[in-house]
Amino acid sequence: MRTYTYDDLTEDDIARIVRRPTAGNAAFRTAAASLCRTVQQDGDTAVRQLTRKYDGVDVDKVRIPESEINSARSRISEDLLTAIRTAIRNVSAFHTIQRPSAGSLETSPGVRCWREIRPIRRVGLYIPAGSAPLPSTLIMLGVPATLAGCNEIAVCSPPDSDGSVHAAILATAAELGLREVYRVGGVQAIAAMAFGTESIPKVDKIFGPGNAYVTAAKEYVSTDPNGVPIDLAAGPSELLIIADESADPNLLAADLLSQAEHDPSSQVVIVSSNRSIIEQTIEAIQRRLPDTPRRSIIERSLEMSFAVVTATLEEAVHFSNIYAPEHLSIQIDSPLSLTPSIRNAGSVFLGRWAPVAAGDYASGTNHTLPTSGNATAQSGVSLESFTKTISFQSLTEQGLLSLAPTLTALSTAEELFEHRRAVEIRFQ
Repeated sequence: MRTYTYDDLTEDDIARIVRRPTAGNAAFRTAAASLCRTVQQDGDTAVRQLTRKYDGVDVDKVRIPESEINSARSRISEDLLTAIRTAIRNVSAFHTIQRPSAGSLETSPGVRCWREIRPIRRVGLYIPAGSAPLPSTLIMLGVPATLAGCNEIAVCSPPDSDGSVHAAILATAAELGLREVYRVGGVQAIAAMAFGTESIPKVDKIFGPGNAYVTAAKEYVSTDPNGVPIDLAAGPSELLIIADESADPNLLAADLLSQAEHDPSSQVVIVSSNRSIIEQTIEAIQRRLPDTPRRSIIERSLEMSFAVVTATLEEAVHFSNIYAPEHLSIQIDSPLSLTPSIRNAGSVFLGRWAPVAAGDYASGTNHTLPTSGNATAQSGVSLESFTKTISFQSLTEQGLLSLAPTLTALSTAEELFEHRRAVEIRFQ
């Protein structure tokens, strides 16, 4: 990890170092777009060919039978099944309080406006499993989808070398009551859900994180005229830690490593007004590296990660707001003191007892979050992500009459004369 001194950085320097490692890489976008077009044109044939090429397995029937989904509970340990149920309970509790309020208002006498909330009819959930299966992601997406009342929920996850989807993912699907699961991953899964194939019906919106290729595929299908909307461009993972002299370097190192192990393109950052804390944290990382099972992934991630020494904690927060991290960990003596200053972050973890791993799995918040600086304008996935609102208005004769002068004046100013006529004709 390279270390920068904040006072030595120009605005151009800051813009350069906060730029994510995969940003602007045209190769990802070009490859993903080409594969998406192939699936759009050739359907199941392309899905099977790409699964053979990238997952090394021949898949005949992509949909997994319900019996296989339901039996998966018996193929995982009781401890894991209990953990899945606990996580579902906590995530459900937090997302239940997110139910949006419709609201109704009489804007003027005889003019009533209101909203009604509808679930998205059919959604597609992408659950990564390339370097490791992620049943936690299915919890984070499946819980709000079911709470929102989505009628159809399709799940896609990459197959193992034997053509099966990991039992933990299937057991989670069974616990959530999800019956439509496909053994398809990568770009081909995103394209299949976006455009539809013979075996995978088209969805109305796609959710889920992924590697750089999956993210590029999501962005492509969201802009194609025949594609579908997406939740957000989520991935690769990232973490920024703000620390002071009270922080424990071993805990800081553990948190940084926990996010670096997600993907070689993941990025982790530590920002502190205490240079010694940064140096001790980097030393702790180096001590831990030889013993970590995912060392090769972490080492590649650390090559693109860095540290920043600031003069004050206020400067640290300022840098964090520019970086706009997916995960922000604040490990200082009084972490709550900084929360009013946090403007851009996907999810924030306060103090030494709040590892990012808690939010990744079971604290209750959602772990599908904006990455690549998109936290400046986007939020993470929530219950509302799976719903839409429809506005209604009801006008009485007197209500329209009272609005008529306003409507005719504005339509005349805009030279939309049939708009004016549509009002006037009602009183002739």
